[in-house]
Amino acid sequence: MTTETPPTDSVPAQPAPAAAPPTARAQRSRDPAPRRGGGALAVAILLSLAALGAAGYTGWTVWNMRQDLGAANGLRGQVDTLQAAVDGLRDDNANLRRRVGDADGVNRSAREEMLGVSERTKNLEDAVANLSERSLSGHDAMLLDEAESLLRMAKERFALFGDANGALSAYDLADKTLASVNDSAFSAVRQNVAAEREALNGIAPPARASDLAALADLRAQIPTLPLTSTDAKNDTAQDRDFWQRAGDALGSIVKVSHDDGTPLGLADDRIARELAALDVAHAESAVLAYDDVGRHAALKRVDATLAARFDPASPAVQAARSRIAALLASQAKGQEPKLGAALAELRNLRSVHALKGGDTNSGPAHAASASAPAAPAVPSSAAPAPKATP
Repeated sequence: MTTETPPTDSVPAQPAPAAAPPTARAQRSRDPAPRRGGGALAVAILLSLAALGAAGYTGWTVWNMRQDLGAANGLRGQVDTLQAAVDGLRDDNANLRRRVGDADGVNRSAREEMLGVSERTKNLEDAVANLSERSLSGHDAMLLDEAESLLRMAKERFALFGDANGALSAYDLADKTLASVNDSAFSAVRQNVAAEREALNGIAPPARASDLAALADLRAQIPTLPLTSTDAKNDTAQDRDFWQRAGDALGSIVKVSHDDGTPLGLADDRIARELAALDVAHAESAVLAYDDVGRHAALKRVDATLAARFDPASPAVQAARSRIAALLASQAKGQEPKLGAALAELRNLRSVHALKGGDTNSGPAHAASASAPAAPAVPSSAAPAPKATP
């Protein structure tokens, strides 16, 4: 860029007047020159800027092309890697197909072998079923014999000895034995067994055994209990006055009293021990006979005897009376259970099964005789030979 220099203000020497026109003409000729030089410079600047823009655009384009080329090269490498992986998978798939084919062949042969083994197993199962059908009859018969003997033992033990605990144990064993029987026709017997077991549990065998033991102890304790007429009066003789002691002395010779109609009013007070012991024994027999009324009455008589004839202040008498009160409130009550229904049902079912078994056995016998009619002729022809021998 050119800068124009302004004309100086120096005063020139006074030229001659003739020289003035050329100076003005020369000045006019110098003025357009800067204008031509400034336009060319602007054009050059514009061309330079255009060249720089084109160069920048070209560089940017080349840079983008290089980036795309690098990305394409990376993608090409990934594609090559994926292709190699796909080729490996194809090889693995081919190997797996070959192995699956081999496994199919092995499975086919194994299936054929299994079919043969299953056929043999079926034949063995049929043979074992035939054997089991033959053995089950004997097994069930043995179990039914055992159950019948247990039920009969429980019935007789309860009837003869009143042993409810032993009868319950026998019924439990019989129920377990019947549960092992394969024939479902004997389920009714188990229902009867359960009903009789409930009846035995209803009489409370443990409480009844405890009551019997308490009555036996009470009967053994009665002879040692102090009586009111002898022991208690001797203890209180010191507290009585003169007239009472005189009355006692006369009473030992002649005694007048009201008769209440009981055996105790007619006998000596010492007979009360024997009477109380007899009442306790009566209560024991009533417990064994399942007579709740008789047991209650006997215990009431024993309690009345202890209250009337024995020393009420004695701790032993008080303990005996409290034991009698506990026996009166005992839970061992109820009628005697009737046993034997389960045993009768079992015998009836066994007889019915025996008849069915006889009918089934007679069928093959008739078939065998019909298929071989000449067989009876052999013993008939051979029969005279033994007769002729003697």
